[in-house]
Amino acid sequence: MASRAETEGVTPSFEAALMMLNALGLITAWSDEAEELLGYTGSEVLKQPVDSLLVSGDLVDAPGEGGLPARRAARDQYVVARHRDGRRLGLIVRVSVLTDDDGAESRLLQVLPAEQTPWYGVERSAVRRLLEDAPVGVAVLDPDLRCVWLNDAQARVGGVPRERRLGLGLDAVFPPSQAAELGARIRRVLETGVPLIDHEYQGATMADPAGRAYSASFARLQGPRNRVLGVACLVLDVTERWRARQRRQLMSELGDRIEDGLDITRTAQSIAHAAVPLLGDYAAVDLLDTDLPGGAFPDGRARRRVPLRRAGQESLRPLSTSGPAVGDEVRTQPASVTARAVSEGRGLLARIECSDGEAASAEQDADGHVAALVRDFGAHSLIAVPITSPDGVLGVMSVARALRSGPFTKDDLLFVQQFTTRAAAALARAHRYSREHATALALQQSLLPHSLPPHSPARGSLLDVAWRYLPADTHGGVGGDWFDVIPLSGARVALVVGDVVGHGVHAAATMGQLRTAVQTLAAMDLTPEELLANLDDLVVRLAEEDTSDGEGLRFGPVGTTCLYIVYDPVLGECTAAGAGHPPPALLAPDGTVTFLDLPPAPPLGVATLSIESVRWKLREESLLVLFTDGLITCGGRDLGTGMTRLSEALAHAGCGDRSSLNELCGKVAADVLDQPLWDDAALLMARTRILAADRVARWDLPTDPAVVTLSRELAMRQLAEWGLEELAFTTELIVSEMVTNAVRYGKGPLTLRLIHHDALICEVFDRSNTSPRLQNARTLDEGGRGLFLVAQLSKRWGVRYTEPGKVVWAEQDLP
Repeated sequence: MASRAETEGVTPSFEAALMMLNALGLITAWSDEAEELLGYTGSEVLKQPVDSLLVSGDLVDAPGEGGLPARRAARDQYVVARHRDGRRLGLIVRVSVLTDDDGAESRLLQVLPAEQTPWYGVERSAVRRLLEDAPVGVAVLDPDLRCVWLNDAQARVGGVPRERRLGLGLDAVFPPSQAAELGARIRRVLETGVPLIDHEYQGATMADPAGRAYSASFARLQGPRNRVLGVACLVLDVTERWRARQRRQLMSELGDRIEDGLDITRTAQSIAHAAVPLLGDYAAVDLLDTDLPGGAFPDGRARRRVPLRRAGQESLRPLSTSGPAVGDEVRTQPASVTARAVSEGRGLLARIECSDGEAASAEQDADGHVAALVRDFGAHSLIAVPITSPDGVLGVMSVARALRSGPFTKDDLLFVQQFTTRAAAALARAHRYSREHATALALQQSLLPHSLPPHSPARGSLLDVAWRYLPADTHGGVGGDWFDVIPLSGARVALVVGDVVGHGVHAAATMGQLRTAVQTLAAMDLTPEELLANLDDLVVRLAEEDTSDGEGLRFGPVGTTCLYIVYDPVLGECTAAGAGHPPPALLAPDGTVTFLDLPPAPPLGVATLSIESVRWKLREESLLVLFTDGLITCGGRDLGTGMTRLSEALAHAGCGDRSSLNELCGKVAADVLDQPLWDDAALLMARTRILAADRVARWDLPTDPAVVTLSRELAMRQLAEWGLEELAFTTELIVSEMVTNAVRYGKGPLTLRLIHHDALICEVFDRSNTSPRLQNARTLDEGGRGLFLVAQLSKRWGVRYTEPGKVVWAEQDLP
């Protein structure tokens, strides 16, 4: 046996099968592993040529003297051998040359099945080059999770030099918490043998303190007889993929957070909040402020500052008070980054230079907003992107970076632009809604009464009125509910409450049309049922003129409800009619609450109306309560429950004294509206008074021409009794002409009535339905000037029709 061997290139065998060949290629030694691998016993193969066991391949190629290969270096070779049972086996054979002290050579064969050969057993140089030069990080950990090998890509990932990584655990690269979490996953792979594929994690390492994202796969390494050798790790930097996914998630989150936003300030703030920290360390949304001087949008050649106002901002660090807060004006100059982004209509990326905390760049010097960021926040990189919509430029979004390792890139600018495009859609919706809401609210407020009309009887002692209009928050304060108090002839007052279906500008505009129509019809002194019948015709015409939405759906005022009540303080009675509207409540002086029984009728425009009016007497100090259904259906109540709630609130409040009607109205509204409003609500309360008997004079007269003189005398005596002698001349002419017309063209008997209230009212009743006409008499005409004189001498005059005939009336201002 050789006493000395040269083991050039021999490596650990990992329990490889061993055999020895002599110089003639005959087998001289056969290990137990070789017997296990090929199935032959030593006695069967010893002194046999090794080629007899091979199907292909040659282990003694290029023989020299004695049949031995001339090459001395160890080499790996693939051969196919025949198993004792006839199977073919692919083998990797390492041939090493051994030399004894006498110079005799032999061959040591280390044999492993090809499928179980370690990485260094198959063309070691090619495999080494593949693994070491691969762009994917590759490492091998032993069972104790110590690094025993890694390639260059893996060394760059961790940021720790190779010589400091070998033999160390995961905590040499990762923070303790992350090393523990990752180690637990790798140990499960060691224990179970189940690979962990594409496990993504994100965090800081020695090389990347700011944190990056990685995808790692781990597989258990096993040797012969399933001995666990360690874990193979493949690590790929997927930071860009991770960031792209985060950005897509951010876009989704942004849509979820502002999709339903209708308040422009809350929308702007939510956009700024969503941008930090995924886009930057600071974000601001500044909108064009058209209320500022020079607020028109500037073009690219503008030499004036862009009028901006801060609508939202978010920061990872507290900001000092030196910069603009939400709601403040943002002062910019034409050369600033934000102003240029707006005026040029494109996104800009700026590197902010600073020295000793002072700004150095022209953009920063021109923009106090950016200067504050540098001074208070330490910003070093800024992106400004205009917020545009089909309506034009709305403002600008600014994103700054201060805490991160590097400045913004062009990719960051592109994504901020995509982000801003999504945000602009939400802001445009909120902007359009705010504009529409402001328009509708202004329209509605201009259409609703702010005070009672001058010289209305309701301003005197005959009818005290208080009201509340309560918009539903869900509809932004704009709806179609309305109410009105209209002075009529004969000291009467009309009380109106209506509800147009829908909300927004359309409903407010329709409400204005109907309110004007009611006022016009009321001026004609129509009865309640006649007025609602005419209003129904108008609603039908408006519905026919209204355009559809392209899908057959119409948005006309069909379904509008209305309640119209006329109160006569001379007779102390009310006449009322309704169209689909809740009936009014009556609070009697004794505290009893009842709902007046009106004949049922559908809403306006729904069907051919058959409206009837009812009349009833009222005691003095009674309280009429008119309302829309939004008052009693708050919180989803049904009408019956809501009316019961209103009745209880009225009974609890009582009639109160005259000076507290407004407080009473507010108290009742607060008691009834104890739940959120589902619809706009209007409440109109009127306390009745009856005109004193000594303020009304009435005379029944025959249809005789001589009665004209008598009527003048009666009127003069009454004026003297009231102390209104200053009106004697005009009143005498008015009474004379009105009675003369009634005698000449009307039917008897006649009635003359004078009413002394906040005006002097003269009325002549007759039983004829003929309408008096105002004529323009010629110079030589003997008549035709009666009503002309009445119109000239009175403040206003008119005709109203009653069941037995008509009334011609005229009013004069008191001295």
